[in-house]
Amino acid sequence: MSVLVNVILAVQMLAALGMIGLILVQHGKGADMGAAFGSGSSGSLFGASGSANFLSRSTAVLAAVFFVSTLALAYFGNARPASSGSVLETPAAVAPSGVPASGGVDAVPAAPVVPASGAAQIPTK
Repeated sequence: MSVLVNVILAVQMLAALGMIGLILVQHGKGADMGAAFGSGSSGSLFGASGSANFLSRSTAVLAAVFFVSTLALAYFGNARPASSGSVLETPAAVAPSGVPASGGVDAVPAAPVVPASGAAQIPTK
């Protein structure tokens, strides 16, 4: 399962890097406006309308791959073994010194600590 999570994580990172590259290469909507007034050329490697089509579709595909891989990582990240319970359900063993015990053979369960009443917690002069 760890190998599968690593593969999905690698796919997600590659999709993210590809999206960053494709988004940075694309021209904004106002890029052709400057070309109409003579600054720069509107032609590109893919032609006038071909680049927007190819780059936008490639970005959409990479965004879909990124979204699916994110959902898969979220699913595998929340999957827990059936035998394990919640951390909150198991009480921590406290040593007589007040330091939590490691849970070894020499761990001695201490009496539960009763919290002080509200009046005892108010500082006095």
